[in-house]
Amino acid sequence: MNRKIAFITGATSGIGKACVLSLAKSGFDIIATGRREERLIKLKQEIDPSARYTYLVFDVRNKNDVDTAIDKLSSDWKKIDVLVNNAGNAHGLDPIQSGNTDDWDAMMDINVKGLLYVSKKIMPIMIERKQGHIVNIGSIAAKEVYPNGNVYCASKHAVDALTKGMRLDLTKYGIKVTGIHPGLVETEFSLVRFKGDEDRAKSVYEGFEPLKPEDIADIVNFSITRPSHVAMTDITVLAGSQANSNTVYKNIE
Repeated sequence: MNRKIAFITGATSGIGKACVLSLAKSGFDIIATGRREERLIKLKQEIDPSARYTYLVFDVRNKNDVDTAIDKLSSDWKKIDVLVNNAGNAHGLDPIQSGNTDDWDAMMDINVKGLLYVSKKIMPIMIERKQGHIVNIGSIAAKEVYPNGNVYCASKHAVDALTKGMRLDLTKYGIKVTGIHPGLVETEFSLVRFKGDEDRAKSVYEGFEPLKPEDIADIVNFSITRPSHVAMTDITVLAGSQANSNTVYKNIE
């Protein structure tokens, strides 16, 4: 069987890991990337055994590391059909006037510049082959701004704009571009946002059923397996108890 190749960033946990498992099961060979090599090694033991698997260790915010890692791929692995730009983070939940500039840098560097650095390396491969699909994992924060979300929301609004810009520039080369914007998904997201405060992170997901990483992976899988004449472009998905970015009805019967 001629399997396609999916390149997935932020694959060591959460949505990225779920995408690796889902796509491998659906017939894709996998290039998983992330910063934690031990998790990438372990991931190989979890995926469908029929899938070829390789991994790259780099931080998306470091352009030189991105370039070097992708350049080292062998020619058969460079025929990338699908790019899932999943790597991203949120740091802090402070009013703009008291925000930590290191947090701001981290969010803009990873969420925006990291997506650009990885895409910059892979888009020419797809253009040359006149085919491909890029999936950018955004956020409900790309569609709304919530209190104290300021710079995180700005970074995800940028992802939404870049997704639309990519689509305008790449469609003529046979490349589809999809933006997927989840609401509350129970991952390590809040643990990172609250800088390791497990109790505060856990409280975000209590009292209702949040989305699971597998829910988003299912949507990614569906989007990239549509017929060539069908393009899923902009998808927002919320938990059933979530009305918008900042309204969640908890403990309802």
